[in-house]
Amino acid sequence: MRFYVKRRKTPQIIIVSLIDIFAILLIFFIVTTTFKTAQSQLSINLPEAKTANQGSSTQEPLVLAITPDEKLYLGDKQLAGVDDLAAQLKEHQEKSPNQPVAMSASKEVSFGFLVQVLDALKQAGIKNLPAFTQPKDTK
Repeated sequence: MRFYVKRRKTPQIIIVSLIDIFAILLIFFIVTTTFKTAQSQLSINLPEAKTANQGSSTQEPLVLAITPDEKLYLGDKQLAGVDDLAAQLKEHQEKSPNQPVAMSASKEVSFGFLVQVLDALKQAGIKNLPAFTQPKDTK
């Protein structure tokens, strides 16, 4: 009698499916990083408005942010105060005159400080100033 001895197969790792998973993950990370927008890391509680609507600007605006403790940020750069705002805006308008400026102010900012900021914007020659708001909840 002859007995047949089965040969043992050496274990193999099939990497074709792993390559597919890595390719899908790579595509996912490429796509998600292209949609990332540079936004300021400030936490601002926006005021509510009944007539708020989405702006239709083709160019990304330069954002003037006012924090609840009345600090000013032009883009990502913190400003020394309201006096520095007009000079910085004039500089920015000379460098890129077609870029719009938008304001994002917290609703805790005092009205007096907001008037000072608007006065500085008028001195810098800013005529149209959209403001960031959030729609009012109608419950």
